[in-house]
Parts: sequence; structure tokens; C-alpha cells
Amino acid sequence: MSRTGVPDCISPFTARGCDRVLHMRRFVFILGFVLLVLGVIGLVHPTFNYHRQEEVVKIGSIKATMDEQKTAQIPPALSITLLVAGIGLVLLGPRMKP
Repeated sequence: MSRTGVPDCISPFTARGCDRVLHMRRFVFILGFVLLVLGVIGLVHPTFNYHRQEEVVKIGSIKATMDEQKTAQIPPALSITLLVAGIGLVLLGPRMKP
């Protein structure tokens, strides 16, 4: 917005710059929202299980595999960092200056 209250994007010379800023604001907001959701998921459900197949023996065309269940844990500090970064980007992203 200019001092007169008229948006700066009305001029055909600045329309491209405003379009870039609009896309950047949208990207920052979406990135912040994704980080926010990942942080909440990490705090609510800090462990998850996954399966891994490991080849134990291979003799010719015969293979013996072992299915192993593993557990991964998301550190609370990482979840809190993602949450705070997401909140910051969601709140400050739309306020970026052109």
C-alpha cells in the first residue's frame, strides 16, 4: 500500500513484483502450516514403527529374508522446534513487506 491508500500493485510496472511477493507469502504460509502440523504430530505421537526386510542368506536363486520391526522416536526438542517455526511462519508470512 502506498501512502495514499492505493495498492502498489495497480501499476503495470510493479505487477510482476507484487505477484512474486504474493507467491512468496503463500509459500511461506504453506511451509509454516506444514511445519506446524509436523510439530503437532511429533508431540502427539512421538514414536512410530516400521518394518525392514533384510536379506540373511542367498544361495543361488534361493533367498532367506528376515522381517524386522523397528521403532523410531522423534525427539521432543525437534517437535517443539518445528512447532515454533511453523507458528512463526504462519503468523509472520502474510506480513512480509513487498
